[in-house]
Amino acid sequence: MSAGRILVVDDEPQIRRVLRATLTAQGYEIFDAKSGEEALDAIREQRFDLILLDMNMPGLGGVGTCREIRATSEAAIIMLTVRDSEQDKVAALDAGADDYVTKPFGIPELSARIRAALRRLPAGQGVDDEAVDLDGVLINLLTRRVTAKGKETRLTPKEFDLLRYLMANPNVAIPHAKLLQAVWGPDYGDQVEYLRVFVNQLRKKIELDPSQPRHLLTEPWVGYRFVVDANP
Repeated sequence: MSAGRILVVDDEPQIRRVLRATLTAQGYEIFDAKSGEEALDAIREQRFDLILLDMNMPGLGGVGTCREIRATSEAAIIMLTVRDSEQDKVAALDAGADDYVTKPFGIPELSARIRAALRRLPAGQGVDDEAVDLDGVLINLLTRRVTAKGKETRLTPKEFDLLRYLMANPNVAIPHAKLLQAVWGPDYGDQVEYLRVFVNQLRKKIELDPSQPRHLLTEPWVGYRFVVDANP
């Protein structure tokens, strides 16, 4: 039985060959594409559990491809890049990636990131209600849909895991490291920029005024707090 279906998207044939051989040996079913355009064609025809996506490809490029994928696919996305600046990390995460790995990378590190990206919190963890109403913003925890001002939007899997964990621990300041380890896995803890990007995206979806959040609050130098009953 396959450990998961992975699409490797990279314009370098050697990287595609190495990842195919290595990940196949780990029990994954591997497919590959040499461009973003080719990857989008594959995604329209097949379902993948995870996509390894090179950020620095010609043509549509990794960031553009990631946005296109995220618009229709629930697959986990790990961006691969030779650059390691915070700006590049934020660009990848903001486009919808779940994680970010810098080339050259070791296979053990990549394997751990793949396991973390495929990891999901247990269904219903700590949240009993199927739907939550926040100031007229309806969050459906079964369908991962948010309805605000008559407009419906979808939470990505990682956005949903983060929000559900915060909602399961209401009115409590949760430190950055604890949030990262709960949602991404035990090997995480220093990637504060991940939380900054994902919280920003969540605020756009669940807050009536994202610039003045009432429910998803920042605790300076600590972490984040989800407020259930915010005062007007």
